[in-house]
Amino acid sequence: MESFDNVYLDLSKSPGKCKLAESGLGWRPSGGGDTFTLDSSNIGAAQWSRAAKGFELRILSRSSGVIQLDGFDQEDFERLSKAFKIWYGINVESREHALRGWNWGKAEFTKAELSFNVQNRPAFEIPYSEISNTNLAGKNEVAVEFALGDGQTNGASGQPGSTKNRGKKAASGPDELVEMRFYIPGLAVKKEKGTKEETGEEGEEKEEEEEEEVEEQNAANLFYETLMDKAEIGDVAGDTFATFLDILHLTPRGRFDIDMYESSFRLRGKTYDYKIQYASIKKFFLLPKNDDTHILIVLGLDPPLRQGQTRYPFLVMQMKLDEEISLELNMTDELLDTQYKDKLQSHYEEPIHQVVTKIFRGLSGKKVIMPSKDFVSHHGHSGVKCSIKANEGLLYFLDKSLIFVPKPSTYIQLENVAIITMSRVGGAVSASRTFDITVSLKNGLGEHQFSNINREEQQPLEEFFKAKNIRFKNEMTDDHKSLIAAALDNEEMGSSDEGGRPDRGSADEDSESPDEDFQTESDSDVAEEFDSAHDSSGSDDDAEMDDASDGGDDDEEMEDAEEARPKKKSKTGK
Repeated sequence: MESFDNVYLDLSKSPGKCKLAESGLGWRPSGGGDTFTLDSSNIGAAQWSRAAKGFELRILSRSSGVIQLDGFDQEDFERLSKAFKIWYGINVESREHALRGWNWGKAEFTKAELSFNVQNRPAFEIPYSEISNTNLAGKNEVAVEFALGDGQTNGASGQPGSTKNRGKKAASGPDELVEMRFYIPGLAVKKEKGTKEETGEEGEEKEEEEEEEVEEQNAANLFYETLMDKAEIGDVAGDTFATFLDILHLTPRGRFDIDMYESSFRLRGKTYDYKIQYASIKKFFLLPKNDDTHILIVLGLDPPLRQGQTRYPFLVMQMKLDEEISLELNMTDELLDTQYKDKLQSHYEEPIHQVVTKIFRGLSGKKVIMPSKDFVSHHGHSGVKCSIKANEGLLYFLDKSLIFVPKPSTYIQLENVAIITMSRVGGAVSASRTFDITVSLKNGLGEHQFSNINREEQQPLEEFFKAKNIRFKNEMTDDHKSLIAAALDNEEMGSSDEGGRPDRGSADEDSESPDEDFQTESDSDVAEEFDSAHDSSGSDDDAEMDDASDGGDDDEEMEDAEEARPKKKSKTGK
């Protein structure tokens, strides 16, 4: 047996001991924990290279992808290579990585990983099991998305010898690489094996030319299709159980086809494709819109759906209430009777929103949340029209939560609400027809403001808050009279000769006094300061500046000039 200390498995935070024997290899963390073992028959190839913590042994297994063992010393290579040669019949390949720092090279698809080579040396490798999705981001650009820290992988999890969820993603720091984009120009030839027959040199050349014409395609498309196949991003769960075509999504915006598999579903759009595990669905809402024509199906996702830098924690679909569909579920009777008994039916002929809801509920096992019966709006609807900043939407009142859709989708649990304040913002007359509510959360977790709610919804909201024992404060009653007074003042000012003048703050306070108060014989220190400033910077041509220096016409030292100013003020003020 060969033993090595201070070895890290798959970027684990703590080191452990690695042991090699004729039956296979094993790794146990130093602080105690689960032991990882790999049978000798499952070892396909091994590579030795310089890495982060010293030297790294990468094992390409036959079933579970790539296993990384990091932290070896340089002198360990001889012992390792000898053990692999004698016990497993495998030559350990010594590889040198490209250190030039070039961002252009050649992509090579191996059995277990995508290798990016610069001058025939690998710059970096990406195991297929770490790739969660890929999209054509442009004509010559392919986006590759990586699995997030939840450890969800494609194809590798659950297999014998898998290292997933054993510390690799648990070791992820606050910053994590989530997407990489490859620019792939030009055309490429897709070669299909087994299509040629040997018919002599001339015939063979002719057939090759015909094959190239048929299979020549955009290089980025070929890269995308190959990666989809290698990383098993496509139909990894087998045939689809059900497919819904051209479903309108409000978040993310667009029309997507929905393919539903056993453990995941896929959204296929013109530009972006998304693969989502049913385990990522944390909340499931069915919300009727106020137009009595459409209904919203909202899925709360954790981790959120990601498109570049944008995250979508909620998936919002919109469907027509009167659109019916006939669907035959693509599932064997045996599977339907055993695993999905009383959850799914073999045939559906109902409105499309009910079919989608029932199949999602059956496959994901999530409870459907409907609007609360304790709330009915003034017009008999379940949602209240309002807005978050400039975004209009509907606020729904549920039994245990509030949700605003479609954008930005906002979910608030009632148990986290400290107090709800109902108020008006602004002094315009239109403010009397609408009001705002501010939802303050407990433990200083912030607040959410919903604006422009119709005045008629005040009483239904108050009744709902009372029914749910939510503390609320109505600030509208106190300021109602002051708002009306402010509105009347605005109307009076608008009808006066001075209407239309901008609000000048404190400068307007003096202008409200009658003209008789302006005496040239006044002895005011403040007035002297204003007069000197006015005289030094003003001019007779600047008539509006005279208005701005109200009460400043009392300088004894400039008596002649000051006698003229009150007349001018009196003339413009009346």
